[in-house]
Amino acid sequence: MSTLPACPKCNSEFTYEDGGVYICPECAHEWSAQAAASTEPTERVYRDATGTRLQNGDTVTVIKDLKPKGSGGVIKMGTKVKNIRLVDSDHDIDCKIDGFGAMSLKSEFVKKV
Repeated sequence: MSTLPACPKCNSEFTYEDGGVYICPECAHEWSAQAAASTEPTERVYRDATGTRLQNGDTVTVIKDLKPKGSGGVIKMGTKVKNIRLVDSDHDIDCKIDGFGAMSLKSEFVKKV
């Protein structure tokens, strides 16, 4: 088993080292060994409209009237949303809102309480 990292360009596992440089034989991509060591995945930071960091279980307030697609109602400004769950997608907050049920919100439309 090879302990060398996979190619960051094509994800090939057939990389080899040549004098401090990693080389991919499939796509001919070259990168330094120090760059490969510093490419650790970083944790995504979720922030609300004011820049405050959000975490799972927080309570937030909607800062703008939101009209959900496929629904006849409107989520009014000032609506409190309890116990949010952060997800890695286009709408980064999953929650339940009284009267609307489960839905996804964008963090740019909420403010942490």
